[in-house]
Amino acid sequence: SGIVLVAINPYEQLPIYEQDVIYAYSGQNMGDMDPHIFAVAEEAYKQMARDEKNQSIIVSGESGAGKTVSAKYAMRFFATVGGSASETNIEAKVLASSPIMEAIGNAKTTRNDNSSRFGKYIQIGFDKRYHIIGANMRTYLLEKSRVVFQAEDERNYHIFY
Repeated sequence: SGIVLVAINPYEQLPIYEQDVIYAYSGQNMGDMDPHIFAVAEEAYKQMARDEKNQSIIVSGESGAGKTVSAKYAMRFFATVGGSASETNIEAKVLASSPIMEAIGNAKTTRNDNSSRFGKYIQIGFDKRYHIIGANMRTYLLEKSRVVFQAEDERNYHIFY
């Protein structure tokens, strides 16, 4: 295991994920700045470029912890520093698939109105210049029992509404 970042979902938008913050973390060494999802993404990006080896970022946590949002921020970082955000708008295409994925795999729980009921594996492809050229998203461990039964004050997948 490499670096571990503990993030807390503040349940509100904060100005710590803006474009200028991405540029502030881009090119920095781990530990030079405050702990941040962008610092983790930068470290993975640098190691990919330097060692020419695949990198993984595992985002884990309890329901409502902000795992999906953290993954989106990491993808935004890669698209921005890789130059692909302005060139081909791949970030927008990758992130545009998120509402569809959420409708099919997210449900209302007592703790979270938009809770993922499945795991996601997102594979981002880079070219030789380290620009994003595409992405695949796979799901696993879909909570199938929710289709036929929901606890009180919960509901099944958004797609049915």
